[in-house]
This record gives sequence, structure tokens and C-alpha cells, in this order.
Amino acid sequence: MAGWRWWRRDAPLLAVTGDTGSGPVVVMIHGIASSSVTFVHLVPLLEADHRVITIDILGFGSSPNPPESTYTLDEHAAALYRTIRALGLRQPFTLVGHSLGSLIAARYAATHRRALDRLVLVSSPIYLPPALLGDRVDRASMGAYFTVYEFLRSNPVFTQRTAAALAAIAPIKNVLELTEKNWQPFMLSLQNAIESQTTLADLSRVRVPIDLVFGALDPFLAPAGLAIVQQLRHVRAHRVSGVAHLMRPKLARAVAEVIALPPAPWGPSNGE
Repeated sequence: MAGWRWWRRDAPLLAVTGDTGSGPVVVMIHGIASSSVTFVHLVPLLEADHRVITIDILGFGSSPNPPESTYTLDEHAAALYRTIRALGLRQPFTLVGHSLGSLIAARYAATHRRALDRLVLVSSPIYLPPALLGDRVDRASMGAYFTVYEFLRSNPVFTQRTAAALAAIAPIKNVLELTEKNWQPFMLSLQNAIESQTTLADLSRVRVPIDLVFGALDPFLAPAGLAIVQQLRHVRAHRVSGVAHLMRPKLARAVAEVIALPPAPWGPSNGE
């Protein structure tokens, strides 16, 4: 199979790892080399007045790892679509994506415009080809991410050992999992979903309010990409001081507070 598209019904069903609480539905998807444990600090803040559903993305956590998958954003979003469809949700819901999960969420929102009432993107690695940037510093900064990611993909032993060392000291247990078992999903998701992303184009097609939440100390965020996203009129940005990429308690509280806010207004200037 050359790859699933978002409209295909034969994409794999993902693992629904949590479904708790009652009220407006919030669906959460995590990032690369991780699992739904990402949201261990966020779920308890929401489940009193929301139905909170956590899903492991394709190739990671308890979800399947199809050998034929190339782990493009289309394939990730197709698997997410089939899984959410199987849940039988009858009303629009809030979709929360962390890291790679935010890129998948953006693709899902762009292609299933009536499914959501809100999109919340957390710690989003939004990149674009360096050649498209006019500022020399921005070009160099953006290019550095692609150089590092290519190195990680090309050196599996180094990457897996480094991931294991980081996992041992991570503040959230099992939040980083990179082994031989999920190396192929990791490598291909990095190349075909993160490095080859079209997230800026996806976000321009989203027709629900978007909240962008990010830590001031996050080393994976490209300032040039964030700056462009924040210019979209249906995006509301929330910069959280003193936090980095992982969803520690402070970032989790910030996300919960954002979800508790009324959605950003959507007026005629947003293209509706």
C-alpha cells in the first residue's frame, strides 16, 4: 500500500488509552516517541467537567505499527479519523495535540472541518523550508533543526542511547520511548511528518478557533514558524514562562486554563 489518505476507511484503528469524565468532549493526541502518558498532569484538571479521551498516535504507545506505513501526516490523520469515527462522537469536540500531535491535529482539522469546535496546539514544532525565510538569522535557525533531525535519523544507535538517557531523568515516567520496536515509526514520522510538514497551509484552512500554547524555554520551537502562525486571525497565542517542551504541571495548568476560556471570536475577517 502506497499510503493511506484522509478519506480512506482502511487506516488502522489506534489505541484509545483513556476515556474518562463527562461533559464537552476533549480528544488528546501526543507527540513523537511518546504516548498518552504525556497528558498525565492534564487529564485530572479536565475530567471533572469534560469527557477526556486520550489516543496513542500511529506507531507509538499501544497503537499499531503497520510495516507498510510511511508515517506521513496524511496517514497519521487517517488513522486518527477512523479511530474518532469509531468512538461515535455526535457533537463537535475540542482536539488537543502536543508536539507532533499538534501537526497531526492541524491536518485533521483542515480536512475534517465540521468535526471540531476548537483546536488547541501545544508545543508545536512548526517548520518551513529555510529558503522561504527572508531573514538570515531565521534561515540559519530553521536550517539547524533540519540538520539535527537528519543526524538523528541517520544514527539510530546514538539516537536510541540518547533517548534512553533522557528518559531516565525525564520528569514524567515513560514519556519518552524510543526502541528498536518503534524506530521505524520514529524515523519516518520525523522525515515525512515533521520535516516535510505543511502545517502553515493546514492552519490557514482550519475553520474553528485555534489556541497555540507554548513554553518560553522550548528548544524545539522555531520562532519564525511561530511568528507566522500568530499572524493568522483565528489564532490566539499563549506563551507560558519558565517551561520547556514537556507537559509538566505548569504547562498542563496553562492548557487547562485555555480550554476553560471561551473560544477566540471568529468574525468575517477570518474568511467566513
